[in-house]
Amino acid sequence: MIEFFFDCSSPWTYLAFHNIQPLADEFDAEISWRPILVGGIFNTVNKTMYETRANPVPAKQAYTAKDLQDWARVAGIKIKMPPSVFPVNAVKSMRGCCWVQKTDPDDLIPFATAVFESYWGDDQDISQDAVLTKICERVGIDPKEFFAGIAEQATKDQLKANTDEAIARGAFGSPTIYVDKTDMYFGNDRLPLVFDALMRKRKSA
Repeated sequence: MIEFFFDCSSPWTYLAFHNIQPLADEFDAEISWRPILVGGIFNTVNKTMYETRANPVPAKQAYTAKDLQDWARVAGIKIKMPPSVFPVNAVKSMRGCCWVQKTDPDDLIPFATAVFESYWGDDQDISQDAVLTKICERVGIDPKEFFAGIAEQATKDQLKANTDEAIARGAFGSPTIYVDKTDMYFGNDRLPLVFDALMRKRKSA
């Protein structure tokens, strides 16, 4: 089983979210999608992320921008970096992922995909109710039920529990991926290693 801890406010997570699905299909591997709030992880175990954003190394920043677009081109997705609002408050959208997952698990991938595309592809501020309303309508979710659902304490608790679990298991950012609970990988560029782990498991079966 693959566990995928993710926050839609990360462009690298968008890439990994997109790329891991065909990889899992190739191995007939189940993905357990785990919405988190990456800001909660940064605040707890990776505060240096804020320092890096505030004082970037120009050469590295330029290369990272190129690297991101190279990956996006290969994946066939559109990523505008930086979007007009960055970083974005993704609390509502990530609570939305938790609520959608509980209400109808089959809607999670379409909903999360729409959130990623709206923010990274269309430069829409996913912290805004109007944007989330359009996302809901796009994937056939009733907006009134959605906003009521993400306001429920159980939904808030689930997002926090997922985030706390990720921290407890060694995560320091998004996406964090686990194969069979303990084998951890971080980031889109580690997917070849996830592929290798699954291949080794297949050969040893």
